[in-house]
Amino acid sequence: MSEKAITIGFYFVASGIYTIFGATPFATLGSKNLTDYLTSEIEGITGGRFEFADDPIKMAQLMIAHIDKKRKALNLKPAMY
Repeated sequence: MSEKAITIGFYFVASGIYTIFGATPFATLGSKNLTDYLTSEIEGITGGRFEFADDPIKMAQLMIAHIDKKRKALNLKPAMY
């Protein structure tokens, strides 16, 4: 994963968008505080957050779970899959 990709990801997270990367950046491997901030705490500030998954099936499951959470918060009917 390149620095450019992470920078673009930060733009999306700062814009309030849930962002999934297919590889875990090195910064999250050494700092639990940074990892917690990027993957959960920042959502309370910007509305967006990072998620990291190597498996495309897992990525799809994470996206669907996030969409379902947002639909529930808006009192929308569950999606029919």
